[in-house]
Amino acid sequence: MNRIPMTVRGAEKLREELEHLKSVRRPEIIQAIAEAREHGDLKENAEYHAAREQQGFCEGRIQEIEAKLSCAQVIDVTKLPNHGRVVFGTTVKVYKTDTDQELTYQIVGDDESDIKQNRISVNSPIARALVGKEVDDVAVVMTPAGEVEYEVVEVDYI
Repeated sequence: MNRIPMTVRGAEKLREELEHLKSVRRPEIIQAIAEAREHGDLKENAEYHAAREQQGFCEGRIQEIEAKLSCAQVIDVTKLPNHGRVVFGTTVKVYKTDTDQELTYQIVGDDESDIKQNRISVNSPIARALVGKEVDDVAVVMTPAGEVEYEVVEVDYI
């Protein structure tokens, strides 16, 4: 079984979504199906078919979340010894040498990544280049426009 790395926050968000789907969304869809059935002929009942389609999406998402959680390897970076090395879950401040820009990223699992909130996937090219680096190390990332250098300024285990 392939383990999927996930932060504590990411696992908690998936559990919350799963609970919402099971306790709120699923009963709403069941109620919508029941109401649509009362309207009669199911072959030409658009409300019924729409509710059944929603049910399929909901059940599929429930199965997907349960599978991810069953394969999850939840990593709490705050409980790891801080060796100053970039690892999964750390927050790293980097200096992008070509644009003189300081950026901060948290390295997270694929499902948690959100560039708008500075969370990048551990499988992204930037994260792969940064993992294992320490303060003052330079990570080189190959992009379509050429090489981009990131100097590690700070590593936080938060």
